Amino acid sequence: MADRAREVVERILRAGRDGDVEAFVKLMAPEGYIEWPFRPAGVPGRVQGRADVRRHLVEAAGTLVTFDEYRDVVIHETLDPEVIVVEYDAVGTLVASGAPFAQTVIAVFRVRDGLVVSYRDYINPLPLMEALADGAGER
Repeated sequence: MADRAREVVERILRAGRDGDVEAFVKLMAPEGYIEWPFRPAGVPGRVQGRADVRRHLVEAAGTLVTFDEYRDVVIHETLDPEVIVVEYDAVGTLVASGAPFAQTVIAVFRVRDGLVVSYRDYINPLPLMEALADGAGER
């Protein structure tokens, strides 16, 4: 079961990096949610359900940052076969300025029956907040 959960997490990470909203949403449970416990202003604390997840991803896609790759990805399987923890550096570009951007992420996923029921995204919001405050996010 842990192998299946790991595969689902790898697929949802790939869909997120590639901006493939439909592939991402198909991997979410009908009432699954994404949660950002630490987030910059303007990012909701949680979006729940496929329709809200799709709407959020479509509205947010490419507005601040586009990600080109995830580096140094480490996937941790836990004693709970439904829970996967992932660490990585998301590397991309600030949309408004074209400046390079990198952000460290730790994400905790719960996968049940081949679908993500919870995705807690512990992003480090400081790089984006600093880039926008420094004017790097403005043309």
